[in-house]
Amino acid sequence: AIAGGIMGIGATKRLSAVRWGIGKRIVYAWIITIPASAAVAALVSIIMKPLYS
Repeated sequence: AIAGGIMGIGATKRLSAVRWGIGKRIVYAWIITIPASAAVAALVSIIMKPLYS
């Protein structure tokens, strides 16, 4: 919601008002989040598996 708000408010004024650098950082965060979450889940699973075997 915040990401859409940042891009949307800037776009309603004019495209040059959009802070494209912030938009790029948001997209990078989206791309990094899923693999990072998967890596953390795998690590926790590996650590916890011996406790439940």
